[in-house]
Amino acid sequence: MTKGYTWRISLIAVFIIASCIYMVPTLASQLPSWWSGVLPKDKIHLGLDLQGGTHLVMEVETQKAVEGSLDLIATDLEDSLNSQKLRFKSIGKLGSDKVQMVLYDRATADNVQKMVKKKYPDLEILPAMDQGGFVNLQLRINEKEAQVRKDRAVAQALETIRNRIDQFGVSEPVIQREGVDHIVVQLPGIKDPKRAIDLIGKTARLEFKLVDENVNAATATPTSIPEDDELLFEKKADATTGAVSETPIVVKKKAMITGDLLTDAQIRIDSQYNQPYVAIEFNSTGARLFDQVTAANVGKRFAIVLDSNVYSAPVIRERISGGSAQISGSFTEKEAADLAIVLRAGSLPAPVKILQNVTVGPSLGQDSIRKGLMAGLAGVALVVVFMGIYYKAAGMVANFGMVLNLVYLMGALAALGATLTLPGIAAIVLLVGMSVDSNVLIFERIREELKLGKTPHAALDAGYDKAFLTIMDSHVTTLITAAVLFQFGTGPVKGFAVSLSLGVIINLFTSLVGTKVIFDAFLDRVHVKRLSI
Repeated sequence: MTKGYTWRISLIAVFIIASCIYMVPTLASQLPSWWSGVLPKDKIHLGLDLQGGTHLVMEVETQKAVEGSLDLIATDLEDSLNSQKLRFKSIGKLGSDKVQMVLYDRATADNVQKMVKKKYPDLEILPAMDQGGFVNLQLRINEKEAQVRKDRAVAQALETIRNRIDQFGVSEPVIQREGVDHIVVQLPGIKDPKRAIDLIGKTARLEFKLVDENVNAATATPTSIPEDDELLFEKKADATTGAVSETPIVVKKKAMITGDLLTDAQIRIDSQYNQPYVAIEFNSTGARLFDQVTAANVGKRFAIVLDSNVYSAPVIRERISGGSAQISGSFTEKEAADLAIVLRAGSLPAPVKILQNVTVGPSLGQDSIRKGLMAGLAGVALVVVFMGIYYKAAGMVANFGMVLNLVYLMGALAALGATLTLPGIAAIVLLVGMSVDSNVLIFERIREELKLGKTPHAALDAGYDKAFLTIMDSHVTTLITAAVLFQFGTGPVKGFAVSLSLGVIINLFTSLVGTKVIFDAFLDRVHVKRLSI
């Protein structure tokens, strides 16, 4: 081999071997024991339309995250003023973008403003106003900072949902951000979509609040209780009848401890009553706070609140050290397990609203695979027959390039761990046509050169050289289109874009390098006077 195509043949062979190795995990039902170490284990995943499952589009209510951060700021300011012995009448959120502090005098207001500037430089301090003998000081979150908190809320929600799904045990899920505040979740092969949806959408804001024993909860209404209290309900289910009853409980609005301080949550079974409960562990900060709160409130009831629902409100019998506690209630083992999952994964920074919920059955997915494969095989067969008849021996070279294209493409999809969807199969069928289309352009150029009287070798080189720019232009424009589809499309469209873009890049190699090396090797070994084209 003296014509400089040895390296090209070697490159083609290396790519074929690599593609076959990467396809083994996809094709094999079980990998052998020696298949370990550096050998690939990722396979081509099947999308929902091929495997069946649930497709969700959720919207993160980002404004709620901003309001939640204002609540935290208000609580922090309250603690800071108390620690510095600065007197105030009230501190709380005002509207959707402000924190209001009602102070007793101007001197206190001046001190508070200095503290806020240092502690919260991103908050805008509005001019203090005298109102009814008090000083009204308002802090406003600006639009830029609000947007930062909204973006952070979506990113945190994405990570929290991913953690919950990982612990739920769904294999090969797709969880990705879409647009400004949307999250797309695909759960292939899931058997209990309702439970998964409930698990994903639960805000899971865990709070420990003191019960206000001075208020009669039985007769209390939201308007009759003190300003710093709130009326919640504890739900209990009768073990025999299943009937659910609601008991009103008045608790302090301010949470003494929150679920952000948890490090672990596990389901346990009460040996005495054989009822499931959730055992929780706090981090060092949470353990210290829990120790302080229980020590200071022995004999009082402590409500465990999750998403504004009271799970239990036990009496603090003694100081609890060590950072361990338990959440018990009238729930089943499955409910306790789900509660442990959401507590371990963390709370969502804002509620999520399900905008779209589509469930695809596995039988429909199998039917899609069968029809997709039939369409692909039919397309390949028709192309092979046409190229063999119309371009003779050269057509068979083009057919080899097409097969090479498919092997490389499937190997690349497996190497990337890509998800194959029904539109992705459509893209592969389209690429079958594109692969031979490139060779058609080359062959027609070669025919023109042969008619001008050039030798087979010269006509071959001229045909590939002159078709190069045309092929490159068409593939680059297709690649740009695929990039736009991937950027702005949803799940199935993205699947089409991935297969199309990979196929376009691979097709450039096979059509300009793969097929030409066969012609070069043949013409170098066999001296022919005319090409079978």
